[in-house]
Amino acid sequence: MSHPLSPQEAQSFADLFDRLSQQIGQIVLGKPEVVRLALVALFAEGHVLLEDVPGTGKTTLARAIAASVHGLWRRVQFTPDLLPSDVTGVTIFNQGSREFEFHPGPVFANIVIADEINRASPKTQAALLEVMEERYVTVDGTRHPVPQPFLVVATQNPVEMDGTYRLPEAQLDRFLMKLSVGYPSEDVEIEVLRGASHRSPEDLRPVVNTETVALMAQEARRTYIADPLYTYLVRLAAATRDLPEVRVGVSPRGVIALSRAARVYALSAGRTYVVPEDVKALLLPVFGHRLVLAPDAAMRGANAADILERIAAQVPVPVPANA
Repeated sequence: MSHPLSPQEAQSFADLFDRLSQQIGQIVLGKPEVVRLALVALFAEGHVLLEDVPGTGKTTLARAIAASVHGLWRRVQFTPDLLPSDVTGVTIFNQGSREFEFHPGPVFANIVIADEINRASPKTQAALLEVMEERYVTVDGTRHPVPQPFLVVATQNPVEMDGTYRLPEAQLDRFLMKLSVGYPSEDVEIEVLRGASHRSPEDLRPVVNTETVALMAQEARRTYIADPLYTYLVRLAAATRDLPEVRVGVSPRGVIALSRAARVYALSAGRTYVVPEDVKALLLPVFGHRLVLAPDAAMRGANAADILERIAAQVPVPVPANA
């Protein structure tokens, strides 16, 4: 069993996390909580789906994260004619050596930006999502592990649906979080216009390397969660399965995802332990895309955000033993 985190280790983690957040915040203006959540996913060893209308900074956020980590990153523009082998790689016969050689695809990177993932065919989507889960590619019966750490930041546009292929619920479940950047405030949009010509992710210098990211992820796994909070997590998920508005509730994988994210969220605040407020802050980004609403509820205008807010208000919050 791993030893508990010290306050000094927690503060060191929080300081480095804050440096990353501030640097990315120089490019993604006015969205500190979105940046924080994306970094939580990175250190929780999960993947992020950014869904928003065009031009709100989804790809910019993904590129800023990649530029802030000293590692290998690749960007894949998903299109209807993109083949699975264009993502994962292919085996080619080498005439000189008279042997088959594996040529890795862009998925062999520490950070993979999958732009407009819903424009690719289901077969190509499945190829990427399989790597996200298994963290290796199988070509011609041979396994090829991807580099570690491994983060996929996928983007999709929810409004322009012509020529798109919706991600099935089972594949959405592979993403630790689903985030929306949203429109900037008036002040921020004016600031963007003033600096639009010289603000770019390419201007950023790496703050951490991949080894540091891996060590920070290990530290996050040692963040303490009290037994009553485990019960709280399970009851929140169970509540999503008992509502008439919800056809499919949160899976056990979703509960595990919430616990992993809560550990990082707490540690980013310099705490060695998780509190209920950490869980509540992550409820929508971690659980929201895992809910499948009943058709009649969706027609009446029900949405995941309102349902989860109601659940958070109804499920009793554990109180400290010394309270």
